[in-house]
Amino acid sequence: MTSPNSVAFLPRLRQLYAVASPLFKRDILARYRGSVMGLAWTFLVPLLMLAVYTFMFGRVFQMRWSADGVTDDSGTLGFALTLFVGLIIHSYATEVLTRAPTIILANSNLVKRVVFPLEIFPIMTVSTALFQYFVSLCVFLVFQLIATGSISVGILWLPVIILPFTILLSGLASFLAAAAVYFRDISQFMGFLATVLLFMSPIFYPVSRLPEELWPIFVLNPLTFVIEQSRLVVFSNNAPDFSGLAIYSAVAVVVAILGNLAFARMRKGFSDVL
Repeated sequence: MTSPNSVAFLPRLRQLYAVASPLFKRDILARYRGSVMGLAWTFLVPLLMLAVYTFMFGRVFQMRWSADGVTDDSGTLGFALTLFVGLIIHSYATEVLTRAPTIILANSNLVKRVVFPLEIFPIMTVSTALFQYFVSLCVFLVFQLIATGSISVGILWLPVIILPFTILLSGLASFLAAAAVYFRDISQFMGFLATVLLFMSPIFYPVSRLPEELWPIFVLNPLTFVIEQSRLVVFSNNAPDFSGLAIYSAVAVVVAILGNLAFARMRKGFSDVL
């Protein structure tokens, strides 16, 4: 038997989808409106990023991936692909963390419209960043095919890893979007935090190369588990760590709930502040 709450929830869900769908499309198109290349930049940006990091770290610095003392002999392109897996996850998080604090402020004209679901904006921010992640992933798959002659079957595990990460980011986006209305310095701090995360995440190096006393710090970094598990399934074709995923998912759900509760509480004062 269907409960009254579930019946009331379905129209609300349809309403949110009806509002979110055009906003998502507008957000994607607006980013490149007026440029000659248009949407092609969604593919060119990760492609250029891969080329730059391949040249700098693979050719100039002659770096190779080394875990547990074993050096990877897959060459420059193999190192670049390993690096790229971490970079696109960092870019996904950075896009959310830097855009979320400005999303309500940029749409302040809609705040006083009582019927408008403002919670759509943090979701839209995460959705746009997720779209860019999957575009970058497509670039990765093309280059993996060129480098190895095949595409890893382990890539099919990535949605299982990215889903809890997306839930976590949605909670953070909701909190940041609301809090930044009252504390405008948050947007400035997020730019700094994105740079810190770039070097404090296992992007340019594996966690196994770190001194053991630093492991607790990196474990607390929400990007560490996602990057390490993504590389595991893509390059080793192994299943992810399900026990770790279960813990990560539980934390992500808690963060999402708290973030949405904080947004609902703080949105009551938006019209007074803006």
